[in-house]
Amino acid sequence: MRFSFSEYLRRAVLVCVFGAAASLPIVAAADVTLTVGKAAANAEAIIPVDVGDRLGIFKKHGLDLKIVNFAGGSKMVQAMTAGSIDIANGDGSQMAFVAKGVPMLAVCESATTLPYTSVGVPWDSPIKTKADLKGKKIGVSAPGSMTDWLAQELARKQGWKQEDITRVPVGSGTSAAAAFHGHQIDAYIGGTTTFLAMAEKQSGKPLFPVSDYVGHIAAGTLYASKQLIETNPDAIRAFLAGWLETTAFIRTHKAESVKLQSAITGYSENVMAEEYDIVKDMYSPDCKFDAESLATLKQSFLDLKVLSEPPDMSTLYTEAFIPGAKPR
Repeated sequence: MRFSFSEYLRRAVLVCVFGAAASLPIVAAADVTLTVGKAAANAEAIIPVDVGDRLGIFKKHGLDLKIVNFAGGSKMVQAMTAGSIDIANGDGSQMAFVAKGVPMLAVCESATTLPYTSVGVPWDSPIKTKADLKGKKIGVSAPGSMTDWLAQELARKQGWKQEDITRVPVGSGTSAAAAFHGHQIDAYIGGTTTFLAMAEKQSGKPLFPVSDYVGHIAAGTLYASKQLIETNPDAIRAFLAGWLETTAFIRTHKAESVKLQSAITGYSENVMAEEYDIVKDMYSPDCKFDAESLATLKQSFLDLKVLSEPPDMSTLYTEAFIPGAKPR
């Protein structure tokens, strides 16, 4: 086959162009930036996102994370409603807000049980058992909060009337020590690390984890904004893959995890080592939603009067973005 001079020239140019392109380095696609809101700075079910970020695990999955701490789940949900965050890192109680129309869906039950929350008492308290709490003042973070429900559930599981305990709203765990010192409360429901840190100073101590009387409850839950679901579902899949890789690392690397968690929380390595042994088995290995957790949450929404009617729980979450799940 004969070619004209112009055709030879065109083909030569194409060979040079494609040859040069082949010799250039391959440039990876830019990482996706996700803003991740945390309902609490130091809760054990929540801080794996910080651990994974510091280990570079999320980066390996093509994500740059901007992590924002909020003072409670309601503040985090407000940010989600405003479109300020892509991923919400909290607990199952925020599924009630999905029922109320907040534009998000639960996408991972990241921790099923609740050993990272305990009932704690002052260091010199005469209270030794659950039975000793009858007739006592129990501090909770706020009326209608998960800790408020946990106090109610304690009374129910003990066979008491609700008036057999007095629930006292005292704010966050940092307020518990002052409330103990001022004899405003006899016990407090809060973070296990809070009480372990108090024990170092002999100002308070954990009595028992709430997992002693509460079953599965989706103690850790991850949410994705509806906007992210619609515009970049692969980013959600990458985030969950990074999360599961991080929690697998935590379960199998105590020394490294304790060191990282101490740096994140500000608690001593001794406190975090004690906490590690209490909570390490709570992380879900697959992000799937547990039937008992969903049933417990559904009842809690009614008990706390957060919702007036029992919701269809299947509309509040999806497992479509769990690694290995078939794309929607």
